[in-house]
Amino acid sequence: MTRLAPVAVTGIALAVMVSGCGSKTPDYQSIWSNGSVTATTSQEAEAPVTVGRYLEDQGVAAEAVDPKDLTDLTVTMPTPPGWAKKQSKMLPATTQVIGKGDKLPRAILNVVKLTGDFDGHEAMKHGVADAQLSKNFRLLDASNEDFNGFPSSMVQGTYDLDGQRLHSWFRMVIATGSAPADQRYLVQLSVTATADEAPAQAAAVEEITKGFTVAAK
Repeated sequence: MTRLAPVAVTGIALAVMVSGCGSKTPDYQSIWSNGSVTATTSQEAEAPVTVGRYLEDQGVAAEAVDPKDLTDLTVTMPTPPGWAKKQSKMLPATTQVIGKGDKLPRAILNVVKLTGDFDGHEAMKHGVADAQLSKNFRLLDASNEDFNGFPSSMVQGTYDLDGQRLHSWFRMVIATGSAPADQRYLVQLSVTATADEAPAQAAAVEEITKGFTVAAK
């Protein structure tokens, strides 16, 4: 168990997959300086506090886990027709990825086991900050409503990456596993397509986002 590195790893994972360069596990620490914040009033304005930074400031420790290995929590995402499981040596073994084609669209699912005292709803108030760090980010939709009874943050927007305009839907959930352990987890799902292809992928994206399951066993 280690101190929590910033947890919005889906953007980094996607960057590695789209660029197709390098074979190392992504450096999660780089999320703090990745991209630029769009709605700043000064060049010296501080970067927004991300979920990962907030949790780390609370002294929370983290451990990545494979969703299929969870014994106290059910975490699943459906696979739309034409999509398939993807594998990459550039991503952690615990990350689940499905997609269509060589690079995009992609859905990326991560689960992180959290140890420490913190307010889940307060953590989720920082969900949009992770997205704002993307280059030229434009917010299309956001919500901090609970998801299946758990604190959650949903953000949808567009941003620039490697010369492409991308459209992504992100959800983070602070989920609690079954009693007696009541173990807490950060569950992250992102679904991304190029902005030009987003309308054509809308049905598949909706199937994934509406079929996404997080529930205590």
